[in-house]
Formats: sequence, structure tokens, C-alpha cells
Amino acid sequence: MQAFGRVSSQADKHYEATITSMKRSPDFDLSFEPAYGQAVPVAEGVQRITVNNPGPFTFHGTNTYIVGGSSVAVIDPGPEDEQHFAALMAALQGREVTHIAVSHTHRDHSPLAARLKRETGAITVGEGPHRAARPLYQGEINPFAESSDTGFMPDITLADGGAVSGDGWELTALHTPGHTANHSAFALGDTGIVFSADHVMAWATTIVAPPDGSMMDYMTSLDRLLQRDDRIFFPGHGGPVKEPAAFMRGLKAHRRMRERAVLERIRAGDRSIPEMVKTIYRDTDPRLHGAAALSVLAHLEDLVERGRVETDGPPRLMGEYRPK
Repeated sequence: MQAFGRVSSQADKHYEATITSMKRSPDFDLSFEPAYGQAVPVAEGVQRITVNNPGPFTFHGTNTYIVGGSSVAVIDPGPEDEQHFAALMAALQGREVTHIAVSHTHRDHSPLAARLKRETGAITVGEGPHRAARPLYQGEINPFAESSDTGFMPDITLADGGAVSGDGWELTALHTPGHTANHSAFALGDTGIVFSADHVMAWATTIVAPPDGSMMDYMTSLDRLLQRDDRIFFPGHGGPVKEPAAFMRGLKAHRRMRERAVLERIRAGDRSIPEMVKTIYRDTDPRLHGAAALSVLAHLEDLVERGRVETDGPPRLMGEYRPK
């Protein structure tokens, strides 16, 4: 789901608590068999290999997709993981890899692109190098710096609506900033299939955390995908989203519910993000409150921008907030 590369053993301990919390929502689908090391057919001309990097932000692991027949594209090759690389190369044996498409530059999605490029000679494509959704404020530290793959630079910078193609397949970039500024989904020709990466996932909501993420951008990107008529999404973590339009409407409703909760806490007298998190996320494992605080900050940035909430200076994690 989220950046953070290969999760630590400490993060693994949070996994069950995260899943338990997610089970409370009937909209999410937690049924998924990762089949580590195997190339699993998920649609005609599409295979999925899941990295064995489970955790609170990656669910059972990161999904790599192989698209095509004798000539293929690889979408999100994943982190530097020897077993995953071996499984990927075994699945690719006898086939030409012409393109490596990267949805975004978090360390669980893009680092293996460099090694796969050296091994196959394929061209890398993506929206661009890693960047934050906004500049850092004075004294602010980016909590996602270590989880960002700042070394990735695509051979081809794929503009929104730009496409690459191979033998019997075509991938069109759909810029979907929000989770990161350089996030793209990829549509597979006219099949109705979209590789939605971390923007829309069946198992959980996407983490939108400043400065890497932007709630305003995320909501705009949801609306952009809702204007399409796709039949299935294959995400970066977990199983497929089988009714994308209905699911995305649910995601929008969930985000608006969180926004209302933030506004209600401010009107009730809460002035700091920790106060809001304590109430809004009272049923969430306290060890995950750090990520929850960043989500609240993302909502507050949006609310301040829209003139619904006031704060002194730019919105910050330790800022004070007032109703307007």
C-alpha cells in the first residue's frame, strides 16, 4: 500500500492489528493468496508475482505484473529482493522485455527496475523522478525520505495519456497524484483493465501523507478515474478491485467522513493533531497513530486551502487549528 520499502520486523508486528481494524469495513476485500514466487495468471496476457514483503503498509506484499506474450512489459518490478528477482526472471525466460513501467517511486515498487533494465535491456517509463507534493517548510523533516527511491529516473517520461506498446499490448499512463506526486496508473489498451498501483486498492485505503502526498490531489485523481468506464483494477497490493466505480465512490465517501470527523473535533475544541487522532482513531492500534496523524494533516492541508479551517502559518503536524 505505502512506501516504506521492505518492512521491519517491528512493523510486521503491527500487521495483524492493521488487518483487524480494516475488517470492520465491509467495503474492503481481504481475500488474497500471494503465491510468493509464482507467476499467477490474472487476466488474458497478464501475470502477477507478489513480493514476500508483507507488512502494515504492504498487506501481503507488493505486486509485480507482466503484460504481454512473447514481448512483454513489467509493471512495478518491486524492491531489491533476491528471491523476487529470481522468480521474475524465471517467469520472463524466453520472452523479450521491452518496457519496465513504474507507477511511483516508493522503495517497495521501483528499485528493482535498475537491475531488471541491466539484465534485459528494457526501457524504463514513468511520470518522472521522485518529488514531494509540496516544498518542505522551514525546519520540516520529510518522514518518507528513507522510503523514497530518489535514484529512479525513467528513460521515457510518460505524459498523462501517453502510451507505450509492444506485441499485442499497449499501456496508457493515467496520472493519479495523491499518494505521491509522481503516481501513475496504467490502462491496458481497450480491455477495461487498469493497473491502479497504490491509488486504489481493494484491501485498504491509500495512505495520503504530506509532504509526499496531497489529499486535494488524491480526491481529484479519484474523480478522474471515475470519469472512465473500466471493469477491473489490478492494484499494487492485494487482490483486484472488481467494481471500480462503486468502490471509488465508497473511497470518496470514506475520505469525506474523515474530513467531517476532523472538522467536528476542531469545532468541539481540539486544537492539535494528536488530540484529534486520539478520538478519531480511538479504535486503531496506537502504534499506527503516527501514520494516522499524517492522514489528518493531509485533510487539514486541504481544509485550510479551501478556507474551512485556520492555522498560523502553513499547516504542520504540531500546529494549532481553529474553525473558520
